[in-house]
Amino acid sequence: MKIAVASMIDQVAGHFGHCECFNVYTEENGKIIKEECVENPGHRPGFLPNFLHDLGVNVIISGGMGGGAIDIFNEKNIEVVIGIQGKAKDMVELYLKGELESTGSVCHSHDYHDASCGAHS
Repeated sequence: MKIAVASMIDQVAGHFGHCECFNVYTEENGKIIKEECVENPGHRPGFLPNFLHDLGVNVIISGGMGGGAIDIFNEKNIEVVIGIQGKAKDMVELYLKGELESTGSVCHSHDYHDASCGAHS
């Protein structure tokens, strides 16, 4: 299984589309066996979910995310875990233990985004 984290270096990004990179972790038998950083190729409507699908990603972890991206991930059978903050690798380890839950932090407006975007309730 591949788990991608929308990241600002090693921290979960506040907004999926505006991350610096995607930290992609390959999991086998509950353990991380490979880590790679894939640079964000650019924020365009509908592009990033398809890009991650093409990389073979099964799960995406992020702070906030727009509803359109969530819909595309759902269509691609990619699990979406949003409303997350902290170190990317720590969040993947929590996910693998079954201890990471999505808060459903959907960004409804794209007029304004900052680090607080993932903190919507």
